[in-house]
Amino acid sequence: MTGVPGPERTLHMVGNAHIDPVWLWRWPEGLQEIRATFRSAVDRMEEYPDFVFTCDSVMYLEWIERHDPQLFETIKKRMGEGRWQVVGGWWVEPDCNIPSGESFVRQALYGQRYLLEKFGAASTVGCNVDPFGHNAMLPQLLRKSGMDGYMFLRPGPHEQQLPGQFFDWEAPDGSRVLAYRLPNEYCSPGKDIGGHLDKALAMLPAGEPELMVFYGVGNHGGGPTRANIDSIHRLDDMDGLPALTLSHPEAFFARIRERSARGELPVHRGELQHHGPGCYSAHSGVKAWNRRAENELQRAEKWASVAAAVAGEEYPHARFAEAWKLVLFNQFHDILAGTSLRSAYEDARDDYGRARSLAAEIFNRSVQAISRRIHIPLPEQPHRTQPLVVFNPHPWELHADVEAEYLHAAGAALTDDEGTPVPVQHTRSEATMAGSRARIAFRAAVPALGHRVYHLLPGALGDTAAEQGGRGPVRADGTVLENEYLRLEVDPATGWLSSLRLLGGDSDRDGSADAESGVELLPPGPAPHAVVIDDPSDTWGHRVRSYDKVAGVFRCTRVRLVESGPVRAVLRVESAYGRSELAEEFVLSAGSRQVEVRTAVNWQEKLKLLKLRFPTALSDVTATHEIPYGHLERTPDGTEEPAQAWVDVTGRLPDGRRAGLSVVNDSKYGHDVRGGEIGMTALRSPAYAWHEPQQLDPDGVYDYLDQGRQDFRTLLIPHGGDWRDADPVRRAAELNQPPFALLETFHDGTVAQRVSNADDGGGSVLVTVIKGDEDASGDVVVRAYESAGRATTARITLPMLGGRTVEVAFGPCEIKTFRVPLDEQLPIVETDLLERGATGSADADEGAAPA
Repeated sequence: MTGVPGPERTLHMVGNAHIDPVWLWRWPEGLQEIRATFRSAVDRMEEYPDFVFTCDSVMYLEWIERHDPQLFETIKKRMGEGRWQVVGGWWVEPDCNIPSGESFVRQALYGQRYLLEKFGAASTVGCNVDPFGHNAMLPQLLRKSGMDGYMFLRPGPHEQQLPGQFFDWEAPDGSRVLAYRLPNEYCSPGKDIGGHLDKALAMLPAGEPELMVFYGVGNHGGGPTRANIDSIHRLDDMDGLPALTLSHPEAFFARIRERSARGELPVHRGELQHHGPGCYSAHSGVKAWNRRAENELQRAEKWASVAAAVAGEEYPHARFAEAWKLVLFNQFHDILAGTSLRSAYEDARDDYGRARSLAAEIFNRSVQAISRRIHIPLPEQPHRTQPLVVFNPHPWELHADVEAEYLHAAGAALTDDEGTPVPVQHTRSEATMAGSRARIAFRAAVPALGHRVYHLLPGALGDTAAEQGGRGPVRADGTVLENEYLRLEVDPATGWLSSLRLLGGDSDRDGSADAESGVELLPPGPAPHAVVIDDPSDTWGHRVRSYDKVAGVFRCTRVRLVESGPVRAVLRVESAYGRSELAEEFVLSAGSRQVEVRTAVNWQEKLKLLKLRFPTALSDVTATHEIPYGHLERTPDGTEEPAQAWVDVTGRLPDGRRAGLSVVNDSKYGHDVRGGEIGMTALRSPAYAWHEPQQLDPDGVYDYLDQGRQDFRTLLIPHGGDWRDADPVRRAAELNQPPFALLETFHDGTVAQRVSNADDGGGSVLVTVIKGDEDASGDVVVRAYESAGRATTARITLPMLGGRTVEVAFGPCEIKTFRVPLDEQLPIVETDLLERGATGSADADEGAAPA
């Protein structure tokens, strides 16, 4: 045994049963194991008066309440005695890299509020012992949801050196929680735990008087056994160990909080990584389902709030709660990380589908309620004329391409709400019945979280192709696209860009010498783009730091111009590797400062990985990655990193000028940056639920991930010397929540054809959430965060609520939540993430709330 003997040291023995509700089993089996484990825990309490049990996923308690009410009442009684402890405060132990910032808020919102409602107390200690890495914003998210402590296991000491077994963990905004890395494991064998203690004590610092070890059979449930508890009592009677006490995490943290408050603990700033980098990209399907559900729910909440305020629609609290809880459950680390059984993803698909269906139903009801109230008078010649209402889901003015299907494919012109002609062109319809259905594309300008009515008119497409509002058509030939801001050229030999030039503006459009001085982002002879990597690692990507063993590249088979007109031009590049196919369409719109790339992959490879590389000519680069509700600079050394919707490299060009490139995505999370090159992991194809050191049998029959077709979109945003000027945060939001177009009819109404409902001012503070409050009082909750890492003051206006205004100071990377009463006589107040506790007034006429 290792350690200093005697009563100077106390080892808090925490009885638990980390339970995976889904992993190598599906959720019905997981539910049964939770019920059996909790029954075992309450039985042990009858046998051992000093036994304390700790559980950490609130959803498990809700499951027990629904499926075994008698057991739930017993747990409630034991909780009142202090013998059943709940930590974590989140709905489940989610993957802690891939969910959005708002999803982490909802984990606590639904988890902590459930605990408060059912048991009268919330968790004070966060707990994610099994996830495979922890994003740097978690200390702020924990603090603002009532928790000042955090427990984790991974990364282990061999994966990341930390300043101590416990330390103050600091987020980019300065928020801190007291963090503890568990030694050895979160579970133990079901027999004598002497060996488990040996391993844990060998990892613990010898001089610390208070330490903590978890025990109990876990993963598939079980919990502490009689043999576990008997062995703890036996070992405590020996004099070569610290004092062993059956305890719980809050008791341990209570003993060391004072040291943290006095500033005696070391501080770790930043993230906790890396374990299992393959999890960032395993199972493209569940990653995409999650991203879409998150965005569709937030969009639906915003418009349901608008519909409640301006149209009197009832806000559907219960349906939102049902949908969010489905999403939160499927963010469980072994589901969202892609490491579960193949059949488990049939359940995840259905759950995400249910959540998205609820979001779509609520969103459609909301926008229809508004749309039918818009005043759209019947024109004098209504034949074949049809109104088209475009809804903007963002609280800033949106300038974006809109695509809309309509009947009668004989041709159409378009005007805005004031009768001004708008350039329009045909694009591919989803229907192949010629003459009955058509699809148009046009550039829309829509007010902040608002709508605008456009009018489809009889006429030939292209009638309005003249330059409009300073925008001209895109010059296009077989390999080149160019507008007033960007010029790109595709190399038919490689299928990727040989040039991506940032032009100076309209003055460069005449081909003069000014255009030659434009910023060229790419080096001569850029490196390959669609690269196939040998990936013999298991589903998690254990023991992997980077994916760089090149097996081959996709070879270009065809380049062609598939669309060109007054709105945009589209180049299609088709490539192949082995039995796999890749198609990428480059979309450049008039007046756009970004290139959209629409990708379709038919992947037929096994134990390989597709890495899409975006080379640049930049050196001395800074690599910035979006993380949940924030961003982080990382070393550009090729390490596989988790990122949200964008990654940026900014550096120096060969001529000394500074420039950069942001790559934005709609469903991908695994990225690397090596020098000035961004790599995005498009997919991986290990076997399902395969954990090293097991080796695959060459004659075995296995199911492999990511086989078949998938579609996704990216944006390439070249920019000058600071990524903030390109605003990839808002561009990513627009890609992930695009505008919505609804065909309407003519009718009287009280709503104007162009309306804004909420506006965040377009600065570095983004409003991400506008929703009904969880108390169903009719108040509106507004959440925003500072995205540039710079202190600022934001002014958020809410025309939908009578023009009420929030004006408040934000610190760098700070998240703030406001509660806006419908009664204008009541003040707007800042709350925590649980929507409780006013921290100050946020009304513009009462001054800024305290930071």
